[in-house]
Amino acid sequence: MGNANGGGAPRRPRPLSLSLVLRRCAAALATLVFVVLANFFLFRILPGNPEKTFAPRGRNADPETLRQLRETLGINDPLNVQFGKYLQQLAHLDLGWSWSKKEPVLDLILRGLWPTVLLSGTALVLASGIGVWLGSRAGWRYGSRFDRWSSNLAVTFYSTPEWLLGLVVLVVLSRFGLGAGGMTDPRSDLPVWLDVLRHMLVPVLVLAVVYVAEYSLIMRSSILDERRADYLTTARAKGLRDDLVLRRHAMPNALLPTVSLLFLSLGFVVAGAITVEMVFSWPGLGRLTYEATRGPDVPLLQGLFLFFSAAVIFMNLLADLLMPVLDPRVRQP
Repeated sequence: MGNANGGGAPRRPRPLSLSLVLRRCAAALATLVFVVLANFFLFRILPGNPEKTFAPRGRNADPETLRQLRETLGINDPLNVQFGKYLQQLAHLDLGWSWSKKEPVLDLILRGLWPTVLLSGTALVLASGIGVWLGSRAGWRYGSRFDRWSSNLAVTFYSTPEWLLGLVVLVVLSRFGLGAGGMTDPRSDLPVWLDVLRHMLVPVLVLAVVYVAEYSLIMRSSILDERRADYLTTARAKGLRDDLVLRRHAMPNALLPTVSLLFLSLGFVVAGAITVEMVFSWPGLGRLTYEATRGPDVPLLQGLFLFFSAAVIFMNLLADLLMPVLDPRVRQP
């Protein structure tokens, strides 16, 4: 990172104080406790009759069958009893049993985690690299034709819903026999990894376009804040080329908001993109979430919501601990 005074060696980042680490961890733990409480009571007020949905004869089942099913599902107990069982299960890392899938919720989440991470993670890696490059160039050449075109395209794609963009791309590519749904094709003669790569190409493209727009806009704004700083004027006065001033001095400081955004985005990676996974029939956590809402499958919804929230809280904690190391100015006294 460039020295703000323009001379001397860059300062080494100082380690975080123990009190700061403990405060951030306590805040994250308090947030997680709130999520656990909300996770239980929120899904208890959902409309619908799960016992009629999952009964063998549906809504035509007799009252005794429905009563027995409510007993089996555990929704006939008083609310405090249900809450006690819920906390006891969480203490043993047991997320319950899916009503619709007839499998442990944790197994279903772990099974859908890899496809989601593969899809969203690949799109995030591509988008962060391309978006940082586009945003830095646009901000550094503020007002140029490149800046106007890239900024307008970024705003357009950032404002476009992912599902709409996915449907448009799918319709266009279907005319050329491309854009097949799912993760693999059992009839394909290709190796498994190549078949997966072929199926994920289009949904990754759709997600990456939206993510690129977000990272480009954030990076452009950061560069605009830094481009007139005194330390950059000093670097130019030393005879450095403009590209070197951008790469060696402006970008390290301008990257700080982008790093924070990246960690938050990593938390949302495990949640996947529900709309994109539905459009392209991708067997990840996003599609699993949609299927869980149709019941509603309360244990599965609770498990997914808690898993997603814990991932975001954990990544947010890492960002809170990393940012003061990268930039001591954000440290609290």
